[in-house]
Amino acid sequence: MPFTYILECADGSFYVGSTWDLNRRVWLHNEGLGAAYTRRRRPVRLVWSAELARIDDAYALEKRLQNWSRAKRIALIEGRLDDLPDLSSRSWSARRDRGALRPGEVGYDAQEATTGGAQDEEKENGVS
Repeated sequence: MPFTYILECADGSFYVGSTWDLNRRVWLHNEGLGAAYTRRRRPVRLVWSAELARIDDAYALEKRLQNWSRAKRIALIEGRLDDLPDLSSRSWSARRDRGALRPGEVGYDAQEATTGGAQDEEKENGVS
């Protein structure tokens, strides 16, 4: 069965790939016989994988994950699937504008999150 996988490289970066034989492919990366990217960043370790029904599905998922932000990949690796929609936008301002910032994140306003800051703003501006 085909796989899509994520490797963590020695420098902390991630490599996303797809293959028919996951164990062999990880071995090849660690032997320096895989991608040029991982050859310079050994050793690598497998941090996430998904088995798919068809190789074209595995390749399509590989390409999709390659376009994800680091934060979104980490959420996937850690199994925080509920966080993925909030991480879909690479733009901090877009997440801020839709109220998707998390407690502790720069720009998070606890009062706005609990009282509905937009409504308070409308009252201050005389709009009801």
